[in-house]
This record gives sequence, structure tokens and C-alpha cells, in this order.
Amino acid sequence: MAGLGKRRPSRGRSGVSGLQGRRHSTAKADATTRTEADGHLIIERLAHDGRGLAHGADGKTQFVEGALPGERVEAAVHLTRKRYDEAHVRRVIEASTNRATPPCVHYAQCGGCDLQHLAIEAQREHKLAVLQELLARQGVELTQAPALIATDDQHYRRRARLGVKVDAEGRVHLGFRARRSQRLVDIGDCTILVSSLNALLGPLHDQVATLEAPRQLGHLEMLESDEGVVIVLRQLKEHAADTRRWQAFAERHGLHLVRWLGRDARVLEWLTPALALTCRVPGPEGELTLGFAPGDFLQANVAVNRRMIEVAMAWLGDIDGRAWLDLFAGVGNFSLSLAAGGASVIAVEGNPSMVERLADNARINGLGVSARQADLTRPGVVEALLAEHEPEALLLDPPRAGAERVCQALVEHPVACVLYVACDPATLARDAARLVHGGYRIVHAAVADMFVHTSHLESMLLLEHPHPRRQWQSQGARPDGKSP
Repeated sequence: MAGLGKRRPSRGRSGVSGLQGRRHSTAKADATTRTEADGHLIIERLAHDGRGLAHGADGKTQFVEGALPGERVEAAVHLTRKRYDEAHVRRVIEASTNRATPPCVHYAQCGGCDLQHLAIEAQREHKLAVLQELLARQGVELTQAPALIATDDQHYRRRARLGVKVDAEGRVHLGFRARRSQRLVDIGDCTILVSSLNALLGPLHDQVATLEAPRQLGHLEMLESDEGVVIVLRQLKEHAADTRRWQAFAERHGLHLVRWLGRDARVLEWLTPALALTCRVPGPEGELTLGFAPGDFLQANVAVNRRMIEVAMAWLGDIDGRAWLDLFAGVGNFSLSLAAGGASVIAVEGNPSMVERLADNARINGLGVSARQADLTRPGVVEALLAEHEPEALLLDPPRAGAERVCQALVEHPVACVLYVACDPATLARDAARLVHGGYRIVHAAVADMFVHTSHLESMLLLEHPHPRRQWQSQGARPDGKSP
């Protein structure tokens, strides 16, 4: 039961991670749960994914969307499994003091922001508790509560992907997926998008409705760069008239337009003059320019990303002259700040095109980052990197699957300092446990509210090893503030 409450990465929601329970039976649509004589369900706490957790009269676990701890609700089961049910609130009988009015008009239908019914302060308390609980389940106890990294709770998201669908009646839909469904919800206003993107939702819907071949448009992505708004089209087949329509749309709205064309072997084409996209990240002595291309990974919340970099650099203290290995480096989100702080950085990324942009970013900013391409999931690759470069410190920013293989190598070849940045707290807890049980200790921890109003959280840990292969060579303060 170690992962109870976490969603499985499958098409259907389970509420359980690790318990691979097969679907036992299909519940009758909107079957009302019964737990007390009056038929109401009492919510005990929040599961890790933000759903209310309760138990029915028979003791069976219930995961209830839209319910909060302490509430008395009438719930409708939409999926029955052998060991638990998944349900949603039909009616709130007694509301929590933490219940809030969702700011978005699409909240009841859209599957995006699943925590808007919870007050923002309580959302963040929940996320701090999730990280601590997941670590504790792996036998890792924090000596102090994690720091919170948070900024605005509205109009924070600088990129978004919109689905496009033409229904049986020929009506065009543009928006996000509905809850528990592949159906699209038409979105005319989104409270989490930055204003420049939110203002385009209506015009984009009208634009797609005028296309002669809207079914050739798989989806589109909006993103805000320092150069302005970019629309990225996923177009299955060329349609000359629609291409001209899109170019006219871009000119009317002052946009940059690019597309991925083709079904399998996709080709990237600019439909407006080609553009070198950039955004800014903080450095120790001023702003740094981070170049990227459509399709590159880019954090969606620019303000929280900046704060994460600032907090990481504050934790690290004096890094001048120290040898760093940055794994899963992307286009240099952390590498540039490390190098600007005087560190000698070897940055490793698996995507060859992103490695090229990482090298370009180092050159543009006048920084000595050595960009390398390597598949970090292959056996022996990390061990070879550690043996070749003998880093004093290492930064990890892996995808959701985490970095289990890397952490095993770090136990066998310990370094003085590890900064782990994670987008999944469960895999972070798993990997941190391997490091802690292998001799490292956690010096700092933080939760970053990257996706406000959702159950998703980013987190960071700074770990030290008392007996690394290579000691800190400079005489500056250690990351915990003590003398070397």
C-alpha cells in the first residue's frame, strides 16, 4: 500500500501506484456511495494526487475527486476496482473551511486544474506534506520542513498545448481534455495562461473553424518567448490554402508561426520568418540568455523556474573553480548559472539537437560549459562519465521516470554534493532513499509550486556525502554554510 493515492500512468485513473489491480467490475454510472445511515461519505484526508480519501461502510477505499478533508459529501462512483473505487462529488453536505470558489468558468468540465476548489494556502501545505510523506515512506526523514518556492497563482503558464477535434456534425472544438475523458472542452478563457496567450484562445478557435481541412490539424501549441508569442502547429498534411490562412492570421495578430508537418517523419517549417527563440534565466551577476527551439523542453512557469535557480545557487554558496557534472541538462537551464558562478561544467543531454543549443547558449553567454550527448539510461554511461571527469558535484534534472541508475552510480562513486531537481516526488523519494541509505545526507529540501491549482509539484534536494572520491578543492563555504 506504499503508493496508495497516486495515479497510475495509464489511460484510466486508478488512485493507486504500485498496486497494479486489474479492473474488477464496472460501476453503474453515477452509483452513489453509501457509508453512513444518511448515505454521506466522510473525507478523511487528501491522497497524494489531491483527491479526497474516505472509506465506505464495507471498509473499501474511496478516492473522491473534488472532496476535501473533513467534508461530508454525497459521492458518485465512476469506476470500481477490486480494492478501491474512484468517485466524484455529487453534492457537498458539509464544506471544509478550505473550500474555495474555483476562479475558472471551465473548472467543472476541464481536466487541467484539479485543485481549484482548494484554497491556495492549503494547496501548498498539501504539496509540502506530500514530499515529506513520500520520503518518510522510503525511510528518509527530513530534519526540517521543506522550503516553499511559489509566486503568482494566476496567469503564470507561458506554454500550453490545445487539442483540435472535428465532431460528427462538423463542429470544430479547440481546448483541453475533459475530466475522465478524451473529449475536448472548448476553452474561451484560461485563468492560468499568461495574458498574451489567454487573449488568443477566442481568435484561435475562430481561425480553426475557418480552415478548409481542420482535420489535418492534430493540435497546436502556444508559447511566449522574449521575442513574442509563437504558435506551433502539428499539421498532418500540407494544405496550401490553409497555410495562407495561417500566415494571414499570424500577420494580423503579430505572431510567429511554425509547424511540424507530416505523420511520422515530421519536418519543422517556419511559416513566418525563422526566429531564434530566447528567454531569460538569472545568473549570479545578471541575466543570462537561454535559447530554445519549438519542441525543446522549457519550464512552463517562468517565475517559479527563476526562483528555483536562485534558491539552488543560494544553497550552493561558493562554487568558483569547482568541477560540476550536469546530467539531463536540457538546453542549459541550470548549467548556465553554474558556469556563471565560476564552476567548471560538463553538461550532458540525450537529445542531440538540444545539445547543440546548449553549446550555443554557453557560447552566446560567454561561458565555458562543455556540452556532451549521451544516453544516461544505458548501463555504464554514468559510471564512465564519473570516472572520466571526477566531478566534485553533480546536478540531476531527470524526466518523470527519475534517475535510479544514476543514483546507484553515485553510491558506488560518491561525490561531495548532489543537487537533485525533480518533476515527480515519488521517483525523487525512491532515488533519494538510495542516496541516503548509500551514505549521503539531505542538507536542504524545497517544494516548487510550478503548476498552481494542480496536484503536480516540483521539488529539489541538496545532498552531501562525507567521504566523496574528490573533496571540494576551493576554500569557500560548503553548501550547508559550514567551513570545509
